[in-house]
Amino acid sequence: MELLVLTGKSGAGKSVAAAALEDLGWYCIDNLPVSLVGETVRELARQTPQLGRLAVVVDCRSRNIAGGFGHLLSGLRTMPEVSLTGALFLDCGRQKLIQRFKETRRMHPLQNGNTGLEYALRMEEELLADARARADFYIDTTGLAPASLRERLTELFGGESRELLLVCMSFGFKYGLPAEADLVLDVRCLPNPFYQEALREKTGLDREVREYVLSFPEARTLLDKLLEMLDFLLPLYRREGKRQLTVALGCTGGRHRSVVMAQALAEHLRQGGGRVSLRHRDRER
Repeated sequence: MELLVLTGKSGAGKSVAAAALEDLGWYCIDNLPVSLVGETVRELARQTPQLGRLAVVVDCRSRNIAGGFGHLLSGLRTMPEVSLTGALFLDCGRQKLIQRFKETRRMHPLQNGNTGLEYALRMEEELLADARARADFYIDTTGLAPASLRERLTELFGGESRELLLVCMSFGFKYGLPAEADLVLDVRCLPNPFYQEALREKTGLDREVREYVLSFPEARTLLDKLLEMLDFLLPLYRREGKRQLTVALGCTGGRHRSVVMAQALAEHLRQGGGRVSLRHRDRER
């Protein structure tokens, strides 16, 4: 039986994620205490192996998650009845979470008559710090619509989820670093199409902008060196069991240079037959 552990912050989209996983053929169990996960998984694997793919949701509602998450993963990895795909952590910015709780008019699980929402969110961050650090997959849902979250999950777990997924992302530094990035490269060193009046309103997806950026020898050299670095790194990440690697390329606004470079990088990597996802975070800003 293939097993996925789903965790993350309250309001970050775990219910949406569980529903999406069920649509992809996973059997999901929500709000399972950490101390019962191992026993429950073992019995399900023995008695109903036809389930095939099982996802269990654990979060701050199980108060011992802070000290028990590492032990949980270690135990599941040695369990002969299952193959652990890994742990997925759903994150979200604090202000966005406050907005979501206000819109839904729901109480945070850690709230009571004496604690406010912001205090509960800080408590939860502390409880989940170890889970976030140990997660194999990470999705920041701050700017994601439910449909976009479902798309991400389909990429990760819709098919063969044992192979590493390489995410090539463009972004703008003026809007902040992407929280999910594993490797960040600053391409602001390249000539900026923004200062070409004919290109300013276009994006890196337009042929004219792409040709302009890649016409400079330093851009082509930078791309070659990045591919060389990834050729070295990817086997090492695979050997360590990493399932998702996000390479984020940033320029000032995330509309021109970073889009061109991320696009070119993804095209080269796809030619090698790997699992590649391409995202342009700030292209429409």
